[in-house]
Amino acid sequence: MKQQSLSSFSLLFLFLYFTNTLAQLSPAAAPAQPLPSAPVKAPPAPPPALPPSTVQVQPSKGPLDVVKILGKASHFSVFVRLLKATQVDSELFLQLNNTNNGATILAPTDGAFSGLKVGTLNSLSDGDKIELVKFHVVPEAISTTQFETVSNPIRTLAGAGKRFALNVTTGNSMVNITTGLTNTTISGTVYADNRLAIYQIDNVLLPLDMFTPKTAAPAPSPSSLKAAPAPEKATNSTPDTDTPVTDPKNVSASEGFCFGNNVVLLAAAIASAVLGF
Repeated sequence: MKQQSLSSFSLLFLFLYFTNTLAQLSPAAAPAQPLPSAPVKAPPAPPPALPPSTVQVQPSKGPLDVVKILGKASHFSVFVRLLKATQVDSELFLQLNNTNNGATILAPTDGAFSGLKVGTLNSLSDGDKIELVKFHVVPEAISTTQFETVSNPIRTLAGAGKRFALNVTTGNSMVNITTGLTNTTISGTVYADNRLAIYQIDNVLLPLDMFTPKTAAPAPSPSSLKAAPAPEKATNSTPDTDTPVTDPKNVSASEGFCFGNNVVLLAAAIASAVLGF
């Protein structure tokens, strides 16, 4: 029994000895590698800036004032300044409140004016600015559905015809406006009732005649610079019947004849006085 216990102890001792030896001889365990972290995503890019949304002003009691309506809608400050500077705002106020005439205003946004070439407005005369503002006003109220039946070119307060041609086409629920230089669409309704309609447009309407460079007159050709022949002196081939034509020779003879007759008469008178006849 005692020997069996010693044998078991010896086996346990040998097991522990060999286990410790093998642990010392085995290579050190590689340190645990950190788990790869997920890539950090960049924050999403902000969405592109959109044009200012149309603020539709609700009709209210009181006189119709285009300047106040556009002021409530915001982003029309440049167009409002032009309305005041040209006094077209006063003309519209009288038209809308003292007559039965309506109006449709195609109002360019501030962004539309910033898209013009630098110095465009400053290069215009006062008369041109008045015509430019009036070119954005139609002297009758037109609803969005009525644009489908209007006759082109549309007459504006600036006039009609070739000088101020404004054409409207519709399609795909859009109203397209062209002037020959500008091509834009109605992007929203600012105000609408049975007397006044104000629509937002994102481009300034430029009249073709006003903003097209005038061509210079062609220089005259060298052949056209030749001196014109001098006018011929007028000759009268027919003698004037009121003025008698006298031959100079005949005039001298008649004068001599008259002088001789006078001498003879004077001599006869002297002889008669002396002789007492």
